[in-house]
Amino acid sequence: MEKDKIIFGTFIDRNFSNFKTMKYLLSLFAIVALFSCQSQKMQSKYSTIEYEAGACFGSCPIFKMTINPDRTAVLEAEHFNFSQGFSKGEFDKPREGTFKTTIKEEDYKKLTALLDGLNVKTLNEKYGTRNITDLPTSYLRIKFSDGTDKNVEDYGKRGTEKLTAAYKFFEDLKHNQKWEKVQ
Repeated sequence: MEKDKIIFGTFIDRNFSNFKTMKYLLSLFAIVALFSCQSQKMQSKYSTIEYEAGACFGSCPIFKMTINPDRTAVLEAEHFNFSQGFSKGEFDKPREGTFKTTIKEEDYKKLTALLDGLNVKTLNEKYGTRNITDLPTSYLRIKFSDGTDKNVEDYGKRGTEKLTAAYKFFEDLKHNQKWEKVQ
C-alpha cells in the first residue's frame, strides 16, 4: 500500500510538473502569437491608399480604388474597366458598379514596395500640362499611419517612370484579384 502511494505520488508530481510546463509554454506561445499578429497589422505605414483614374476623350478606364492596410479594397468602376473595345454608347450605360475584395498578400506587399520606392511624401502635388485636352488624369491619395497625407494629381499619367509603374499596377489589380460586386 505504501509503495502504491509513492508510485502514484511520483506519477502525479511528474505529470503535474509537466502540466505546469505545458501551461507556461502554451501561454507564452499565445502571447507571442497575439503580439506578432498586432505588429503585422500595424506594420503598414499606409492607412489608406487611393487611386483614381479619370476620363479622356476615348476609352480610358474610369474608376477609383481604395485599399486599406488589412488589404480590404473597394473598386468603384464607372466605365471601360471590363469592356473590350471602344463604343461611345458605353457612356449611355449605367456605371459598372462597386466591387470589393481582399488584395492578395503578395500583391499588397508589391504595392507597398512600389509606393516606398516612389518616396511618396517627396512627390510633386501636380504633374502634366493641360495644353493637350484629351488625356486622362490620375489621382494618387495616400494617408499615412502617422496622420499625414499626400495627394498627387497627374494629368496624362506621365509624372515619373515610377508613378507610371504604380498606375499600371493599380490597373492590373482590377484584373488579377477576385472582385465581388456589391452594388
